[in-house]
Amino acid sequence: MFDEPNERPADHPVNPADRAKEKSDEFRMHAELCAIFEGNRKFDAGIYPGLDAQVARDGQQTIGRLEKSRSADSPLLPGQSAADAARLLDLPGTQELSTNNYHIYRRPGEVMIFRWLQGDQVETFYTRLQAHFDAALTQCRDDERQTHEWKQDPDTLAYLAALDAINVRMADRYLREIVRKHNVFLLSTQTVDEIDICHLCDFIMGIPASEIVGPASAPPDEPTEQDRAWFFKCFSLRGMKDGMEQMCFFTYLQKSDDTF
Repeated sequence: MFDEPNERPADHPVNPADRAKEKSDEFRMHAELCAIFEGNRKFDAGIYPGLDAQVARDGQQTIGRLEKSRSADSPLLPGQSAADAARLLDLPGTQELSTNNYHIYRRPGEVMIFRWLQGDQVETFYTRLQAHFDAALTQCRDDERQTHEWKQDPDTLAYLAALDAINVRMADRYLREIVRKHNVFLLSTQTVDEIDICHLCDFIMGIPASEIVGPASAPPDEPTEQDRAWFFKCFSLRGMKDGMEQMCFFTYLQKSDDTF
């Protein structure tokens, strides 16, 4: 999961199966964003700016070490990284930080967001993750069929059939059962060079961008595309402790210009 699909040239031909897979990847990425960031809109998660700078820097450095320690081909963290992973997942207990909520550390043009989930909160996350994916896929199938099925050409019919054949279990993409059965730690990432901060905040989170990035860094009332563009990288760390599932989402945002 969390692997951004490679962009293709607009004139590059795509066979029906690949075209359907591109749609599936698009819905998967958006489902992940929604499930991670909808907490305050759907589950009374709070927005808490003012995370201690040392805690934020330590968390960022720990995530960086974990990312470097894993193979490029797998989210599985090696055994020597287990202590770092466990310590990061345990921060709500050791630093008296609440789970479910969004803990934010800001600098001009730069934001770090931590969100921890434990136990039933993890179960809710996976339920919502699947629901977002299924809803987007169902809507796409209906729209594409209504728009294109009348053409009755082989490529269109093959594309519609490929859409119908998509059956993604998001928990499997997160390797949830491997975490639960084998007591290992996994780290995955999603990177977007320029995410629309207004879409992330206004649409997914249901709050003004200023509550996340701060008033000084927030887009103006009539923002340009550049005003809305932020570099985005989100890390998903998963593991177990004493039979309880734990997750930590660490998001790094940086304004996509050189004003700061």
